[in-house]
Amino acid sequence: MNLTYNDFVIRFANVNGSGSASANGMFAKALFRMGIPVATRNIFPSNIQGLPTWFEVRVSEQGYLGRREGVDIMVAMNAETLVEDVASVSPGGYLLYDNSKPLAKTLRRDDINEIGMPIATMMLPEFADPKQRSLFKNITYLGALAGLLNIEFDVITGMVATQYKGKDALIEPNIRALEIGRDYALQYMQAPLPLQVRRTDAVGDQIMIDGNTAAALGTLYGGATVCAWYPITPSTSVAESFEQYANRLRIDAETGTKNFAIIQAEDELAAIGIVIGAAWNGARSFTATSGPGISLMSEFLGLAYFAEIPAVIWDIQRSGPSTGMPTRTQQSDLIGAAYASHGDTRHPLLFPSTPKECFDFGAAALDLSERLQTPIMVLSDLELGMNDNLSEPFVWEEGKQYDRGKVLSKDDLDAAEVFGRYLDVDGDGIGYRTLPGTHPEKGAFFTRGTSRNEFAAYTESPDEYERNMQRLLKKWDTAKTLVPAADLGGQGCTAGVLYYGTTALPMPEALDHLATEGIELDSCRVRAFPFGSEVAAFLAEHEVVFVVEQNRDAQMRTLLINELQTAPAKLVPILYYAGLSISADTIRGQISDYYSARMEKPGRLWAGSPKNTGLAKTLIDVFQCGRAWA
Repeated sequence: MNLTYNDFVIRFANVNGSGSASANGMFAKALFRMGIPVATRNIFPSNIQGLPTWFEVRVSEQGYLGRREGVDIMVAMNAETLVEDVASVSPGGYLLYDNSKPLAKTLRRDDINEIGMPIATMMLPEFADPKQRSLFKNITYLGALAGLLNIEFDVITGMVATQYKGKDALIEPNIRALEIGRDYALQYMQAPLPLQVRRTDAVGDQIMIDGNTAAALGTLYGGATVCAWYPITPSTSVAESFEQYANRLRIDAETGTKNFAIIQAEDELAAIGIVIGAAWNGARSFTATSGPGISLMSEFLGLAYFAEIPAVIWDIQRSGPSTGMPTRTQQSDLIGAAYASHGDTRHPLLFPSTPKECFDFGAAALDLSERLQTPIMVLSDLELGMNDNLSEPFVWEEGKQYDRGKVLSKDDLDAAEVFGRYLDVDGDGIGYRTLPGTHPEKGAFFTRGTSRNEFAAYTESPDEYERNMQRLLKKWDTAKTLVPAADLGGQGCTAGVLYYGTTALPMPEALDHLATEGIELDSCRVRAFPFGSEVAAFLAEHEVVFVVEQNRDAQMRTLLINELQTAPAKLVPILYYAGLSISADTIRGQISDYYSARMEKPGRLWAGSPKNTGLAKTLIDVFQCGRAWA
């Protein structure tokens, strides 16, 4: 029997609100504690309870943790989705189901392995309370998986003890349910399966955390004291986590005074208004929202841009357009966020790919916002924000100083011959600002979002307006040098791939698989907008660049064309927008298809191959380093 270790996809099919999330989460964390890399994906409906939900775990000792097409083990616990669940199992895979009722003949497949377990029947003599029977059946199939996959049982029981610490009455029945499932698997099933787990050390010092929690921590460590927000999935937990940690870390030990303010506003427009007002007064402030919230905030974002007031907005993207699908992921807010508000408006954007970057960018966004005196938007998404991901540990430099930017003190004002709020003194497009109450006589100015001159005085002079708008372009150029630079990789190929955000998770697997086909690509992971010089150079150095993103209209590609004047034909869109995260299979398939299609068109030279070699190239030569048809 050929054994496969630490390499499979398992999916749990349950009913939303049935208490399954706890058991499914324990499964993933148990493997993590055994040193096995895992990634979780909770696929849930937007209603409170009653509809189907799925929880998927990618297990990969190689560290391939992006979504993968197909399911190796399906734990089918929802009768309403059995047709879909059975169909999703890859040939040779396993279907674990409750056979208290027999599986319909129409659902049987000869190419998969059925594992029946009478869970509902087994619960009857063990638990008298119907509610308990419903809850503990989830723990029972977890116990069965421990036997089937060879999971260390003491790891799971230890997690139960930890999870229910302080609720000791729940520990014993949960462990009993685990034992029932494990014992049944070992006695009546072919356990363990050829698909197994085993302890390893592939995790190292990584932690497991969701991006929204990481964002909240980074924002807290970055000095934010004001959070104004309006609830919207999938961003709500950013504000909730910020409050949780602030209540632990931002309360004066001697007086009990809270050194922070959290305000749930009446809507998204009010929330960003509070953030702008707090920032104008000198407080580091932020809000968290999603695409519909960005739409509602646009007018105030324009005000902050033109009045040059710091603000930080976390946009945890979900499917659109309109109000979209709250519990599905996408990267579809780029254009709306980059140019939010009317007129010639541009906002810096940050694109985290990992929880650690959510933490790091949480602090960096506050520094950038004050340095540039402008709104900064951090574009995460549901995939990163609401799912547990492996991450490098967070690091905070003790004694680190915040970058408050060009803020004049009372002494500065006393020494200054003249103060002009919007004067470009240093040639970087950024003026000097003051905070209310800094000086009894000097430094006051009128903040307005309408036309004004360098001294914040009202004007309708065309020349003064144009001069101000040109200064803002100079500030935009300064921003290019301050935002996080792109991550580059490769070996001098003629073709490359550009990606950002959560498309980074499946990219290593996709690139490795493409390389086995003879298609090698350089890579560029964009981490911010505006694009730095390294992004422009990457595009210039490659004859074709695949742009991978999760939206219908190739919005990152549009930004690259618009901002860098890149020839559209050079940028090949690789798109996925069905509401799940893009898979390595999708990336590899679309890029491979691109080359296959061009092999069917004879008489063309390979872009990047020497022009004097003609077409007498072998396929290996042709595909090396991603060469494509001119």
